[in-house]
Amino acid sequence: MSEGARETWITGIGIVSALGEGADAHWQGLLEGRIAPDRTYCPPYVIHRIAALDYDKQIPKKGDQRQMEGWQRIGTYAAGLALDDAGAKDPELLSRMDLIVAAGGGERDAAVDSAILSGLPKAAAPDIFLNERLMGDLRPTLFLAQLSNLLAGNISIVHGVTGSSRTFMGEESSGVDAARIAMARINAGQSNISLVGGSYNAERKEQLFFLGFARFNIEGELRPVWERGPHGGFAIGSIGAFLVLEPREHAEKRGAKALARVTRIESDHTRRKPGMITSALERMWALCAPDLRPGEHGIISGATGAEPATSEERAFLERHPDVPVRATGAHIGHGVEAQFVMNVALAACAVHRGRLFPPLGQSGVERPFEGTLRQAVVTSVGHWRGEGLALVEAVD
Repeated sequence: MSEGARETWITGIGIVSALGEGADAHWQGLLEGRIAPDRTYCPPYVIHRIAALDYDKQIPKKGDQRQMEGWQRIGTYAAGLALDDAGAKDPELLSRMDLIVAAGGGERDAAVDSAILSGLPKAAAPDIFLNERLMGDLRPTLFLAQLSNLLAGNISIVHGVTGSSRTFMGEESSGVDAARIAMARINAGQSNISLVGGSYNAERKEQLFFLGFARFNIEGELRPVWERGPHGGFAIGSIGAFLVLEPREHAEKRGAKALARVTRIESDHTRRKPGMITSALERMWALCAPDLRPGEHGIISGATGAEPATSEERAFLERHPDVPVRATGAHIGHGVEAQFVMNVALAACAVHRGRLFPPLGQSGVERPFEGTLRQAVVTSVGHWRGEGLALVEAVD
């Protein structure tokens, strides 16, 4: 944190995934080493489906729910949880709350796609057939649904967050930059409270096929990310993750409690030539190193399991053998745009409780840690592009 910058507190956490909803459910799932892969949705691919949610609790109007796609419902629900956790649903506060969202494009209508692809080879005039079906079958909101700001709009409508709004697209890096800019605005005195996060829906067959063609999907046994071999891969997971961030003085004035503080967020974008990821992580680590207290910090890794990115992150970790490491990907899957904010939230859970959850697997990368955890460095290495790092600390 630069000299003179305001201290950024996390005062609300709203997270949903295969482990359940809320910080307590996720922490319990991590303590138990719970893994819940699903192989029935779209064999042979493995995904992590969202836990059962009662959407009525955060999205009370059925009409609002019906017009949302899955990723929008997940994100709007998680945003409501974060606002509840922060005690921040006062209309006056919501009217000046900034909203920063990271998400991907919209979801396709699989039934329409299938009907068009089936009918096209049989059509006497394929061009006319295609135009007619596209004009008649696609719902009017399809192209709006391709924009991540539709999630921001739904959060504004459902929860009343009506301050400034910013949206980001761009796989894992969008989540890093959403959080980075939220913190930078707070540090610069441009924002007094922000709701920041993202969402991802794993139950999208067209997305599974795209990732499958690129050989990113796991098709066989689901192993911890450090044990997935030279070809690697990930199981995508349905994730919603939002945080309420505010400067310390603003939180104290309204009586909000700190769950943790975010001291630094860094972002990079290498050309992904051999060794570049490792070097980028080292550069970002060096910026955090002066603030790290020996024996009281650990690493919460967002490693996907995709190669060669995961091997390069592992090479970085091997340069810091005394720092305990935990990767969350085997527990919750990979949520792309939402992954970084989710891992910042899980890091906050850990430092708030002063401990790490148990290691997973036999790779040797994750080892037992019985000390007191006061700081957590969160890594984000995109499966294709983008690198990021955050420092999350306990508040005394």
